[in-house]
Amino acid sequence: MSTSTPQAAQPVTIAAIQMVSGPRLEENLERAAHWIGEAARQGARLVSLPEYFCLMGHKDTDKLPYAERPGDVDAPIQGALRRAARAHGVWILGGTLPMAIDGAALPAERVRNTTCVFAPDGTMAARYDKLHLFCYDNGRERYDEARVLQAGEAPVSFDAPIGGGPTLRVGLSICYDLRFPELFRAMSFGGPRPLDLISVPAAFTYTTGQAHWELLLRARAVENQAYVIAAAQGGTHENGRRTWGHSLIVDPWGEVLTCLPEGEGLAIARLDPARIAQVREQLPALQHRRL
Repeated sequence: MSTSTPQAAQPVTIAAIQMVSGPRLEENLERAAHWIGEAARQGARLVSLPEYFCLMGHKDTDKLPYAERPGDVDAPIQGALRRAARAHGVWILGGTLPMAIDGAALPAERVRNTTCVFAPDGTMAARYDKLHLFCYDNGRERYDEARVLQAGEAPVSFDAPIGGGPTLRVGLSICYDLRFPELFRAMSFGGPRPLDLISVPAAFTYTTGQAHWELLLRARAVENQAYVIAAAQGGTHENGRRTWGHSLIVDPWGEVLTCLPEGEGLAIARLDPARIAQVREQLPALQHRRL
């Protein structure tokens, strides 16, 4: 496997959208469209939405009626992402949406939590189903995603050619996946070359986010000598849940380039291929891997 970095090219602007999504699909889609447009106006060529950008219901099962069929780009959520990508000519890492399980009838009792990636021409370039399902109980807060979600089956990475810029190798993950470093190593060492950018859309709880969010994001960046873009839910939602926010973009040395602590907005930074090359040349850790 080659450990080369992306070809010499100008830096590219990337943007993480932070939202405080509620239980009404159309309102959430309108807010997402607004922020995608604003990111594009500020020069972003690749834009990421947070986990559950389209819906944060009052209970876990609220998402089930909104499940869409894989590849149905005319469905409300996938269609909105496709139109935004085409309208602004940007790559969209589409947060997550409830995706119907292949062969299952709708409405379903369980779905997958899925990232859909749309290229600037509106074609779907990649799809990733969340592999690791969150479960947490501290006596006050209880979560068990497996009650309504089915886990995905495989890691997913893809190439994102940026017109006039680099072709980025992008690895997809979702929220709780962040705690499993082997997922990111599998993507970096299982493909044609290591990852240049890791995407982590999330809806971290306030409790776990305060303790571990930045720590883990910076660790994944340092381990893989790659940029990390982490678009988050960030605030108190209509359902009473409080999410941690702190949408970040981290460079390959683990430096936080931008952070939005709470509320709707953008975290924007420049991804520089030369920075990736510099870090990997000065500390060739990816070449020293033995296991």
